[in-house]
Amino acid sequence: MPNTLSIMRLHLRYRLWIAEMNSDINVLRILEDYLTEFRAKNNEPEVKKWVEGFQGQFINLRKEIDELRHEMHLVKMKLAAYSKEMKILDSKNYQADNHAALRTQYSAFRKRFDKTKKDFEQFESKWA
Repeated sequence: MPNTLSIMRLHLRYRLWIAEMNSDINVLRILEDYLTEFRAKNNEPEVKKWVEGFQGQFINLRKEIDELRHEMHLVKMKLAAYSKEMKILDSKNYQADNHAALRTQYSAFRKRFDKTKKDFEQFESKWA
């Protein structure tokens, strides 16, 4: 656990990540609208295959967002309680709250989300 990482910094990090995922939900909704338009305007088998693939990816990303946000919200609330109680975030609590694993999960999610969005933009530019 980094000694310089305060409870407030961790709390703010979780708030930022949760806000980013809330934004990602809006992006997924817009991309779903794009898929609806593609289905309505293009019946080619290749397009249908891509649309179905993206639908599955969007569902998985949304599920992952919901799970991560939930876990982060719980930890964020614990951090608020630590702060209110003037507790010190020691190594034992840091590890028990699973901060390192959440950071890793968020980083992996971010890469998958960004790649899916980039792939969709390429698909959209090809078939628009």
